[in-house]
Amino acid sequence: MVTQQIMRRGVVTPRVIEAFKKVPRHLFVPEQFQSHSYNDHPLPIGEGQTISQPYIVALMTDLLNLSGEDKVLEIGTGSGYQAAILAELGKEVYTIERHKLLAERAEKIFKELNYQNVKVLVGDGTKGWKEFSPYQKIIVTASAPDVPQPLFIQLDEMGKLVIPIGGRWSQDLTLIEKRKGKMIRKSVCGCVFVPLIGEYGYRDTD
Repeated sequence: MVTQQIMRRGVVTPRVIEAFKKVPRHLFVPEQFQSHSYNDHPLPIGEGQTISQPYIVALMTDLLNLSGEDKVLEIGTGSGYQAAILAELGKEVYTIERHKLLAERAEKIFKELNYQNVKVLVGDGTKGWKEFSPYQKIIVTASAPDVPQPLFIQLDEMGKLVIPIGGRWSQDLTLIEKRKGKMIRKSVCGCVFVPLIGEYGYRDTD
């Protein structure tokens, strides 16, 4: 997976590669799909959600340019795999999931793998987690029509935010940087993510 799907496509940052070698992806995949854990495609994890393909997880992680001292906010815990990767690379990880079942399942895996630097919240991720802000890095693992304003407010000056922006069925993976309070955008590539549901994202009826 690491050599063929990640490094071959240009993600070669040593710390990122080591994290992907270390975190056991199959533990975050439902048992009936574990034989496909390391394949190059998303997999269902329940509640209408998916675990993203390995390359996309690696690309988004690499774009954050994480240092070992970063406080990271993740929107959309899902399986917990992305948060585990972030826990290997950052100092503190705060992750929000609106589905209680997924949040509890991920939290159980974090404990089993002894990730003590990950905190999980069940709630509306579009509102962020103000209590622990500002965050040097923010990653959004679901698509939104635009950057949820609370997330940009909670992003530290010179911080980075990675988010898929666009319509329901097609988005643009976008890197946001905060400079002097202004939003600097960089388009990275096309992508397809499940919608980010919440007050500052999509509504269930959209």
